[in-house]
Amino acid sequence: MISMRPERMVKLAFKNLSQYKLRAGLTMLGIIFGVCSVVAMLSVGEGANQEIQEKIQRMGSQNILLKSVKVPQDENRGSGRSSMVASYGLTYEDAERLARFVPNLVASTAMKVLRYDVSFKARRLQTDVIATTPWYLNVQNYRMVRGRFLTSADMEFGSPVCVIGTRLARLLFAGFDPVGKTVSIGGDAYTVVGIVGDIAQQEVPSGTQLWLDGENQNVYIPLRTYLQKRGDLFMEWADGGGTFEKIELHELILTIDKQENVVRAVDAARRVLKKHHPKEDYSIVVPLELIRQARETRRLFNIVLGSIAAISLIVGGIGIMNIMLATVSERTREIGIRRALGARRTDIVLQFLMETLLLSISGGVIGLIFGAIIPLVITASTDVKTVLTFPAFAVAFSVSVTVSVVFGIYPARRAAMMDPIDALRHE
Repeated sequence: MISMRPERMVKLAFKNLSQYKLRAGLTMLGIIFGVCSVVAMLSVGEGANQEIQEKIQRMGSQNILLKSVKVPQDENRGSGRSSMVASYGLTYEDAERLARFVPNLVASTAMKVLRYDVSFKARRLQTDVIATTPWYLNVQNYRMVRGRFLTSADMEFGSPVCVIGTRLARLLFAGFDPVGKTVSIGGDAYTVVGIVGDIAQQEVPSGTQLWLDGENQNVYIPLRTYLQKRGDLFMEWADGGGTFEKIELHELILTIDKQENVVRAVDAARRVLKKHHPKEDYSIVVPLELIRQARETRRLFNIVLGSIAAISLIVGGIGIMNIMLATVSERTREIGIRRALGARRTDIVLQFLMETLLLSISGGVIGLIFGAIIPLVITASTDVKTVLTFPAFAVAFSVSVTVSVVFGIYPARRAAMMDPIDALRHE
């Protein structure tokens, strides 16, 4: 008997499997569940990691975030400061020093971040009020969806204007256009000159209300305007009463020209701040480092998820091996007849491996379909973000085929190594 052509071998393998449809279907379940779980888990993991990286990216990979940190009260007293006023954190002098000594600095964005009641007519909402500079918009990569942002003229003249976030506009104005309206911030009147959205939002025409989408709930006012109205001293309420605190700057964002210069700039900033702050009443956050850590975490996370899901594929491979061993026992006489008619051992091996491949490929394709559907269902029914990627499909399918072939080799070799005479005598 001469060797069969590949197409003939495929037809014969399909015919043999179709004689036991239920058994073949149950055998494929292990592969289907394995492939489906690999794709679904990697999609959920990829979605979570992308969401984390997007949030970090919004902070700016070329930015250095400096924040004021409150030190314990006894440290304030020990430093000779007044016990009536707790003074700590970043100062205006710090901003000037950093602007002089930090290399490759492009912009320095000062901020005060406070909590106030913001009201319009009968509606009132407590939210974050950020007193900052005009270039804050570019540093944070936000986008204007209506009106304008703060300008240098607003800073110079201390104009009582503000820019509000899209979510605040939706909650406070209930569908009305906020631009040009006057709101009360902590009892002070400000005119709304613009609406700022998240990084993904585009500018829209003034005649539409698409700005009602978005999750930005902050209010942005000129830093000089706030200083003229409120100054640096404010009351901090706690259990048993309130204390006066003086914080000149809550946050300071340093923007560096290139990513490769961020590390050197961070070292310079640490030296400047350490020299003038005996107590470490500040913190330094480097988004670039967070991005790198997130990428490494993502890689490890995907490896763990993939490894857990791959166990299902191994179980499916073991199931295929068991079924193929049973098939070899049932078809012993058939194997003996084929060997007696001249079939080589290689032909027998290829025949059983072809049946194994058909099982694994069919199960893999079905698993890929369900693996693509499940993440879409998760995203549609929950707020969990999922991302389908080609590597997830490629890895799941290739591993399923590889595992099946590996576990199918032993039954195929066992069938090929049978003695033709003993096989013909088998009942």
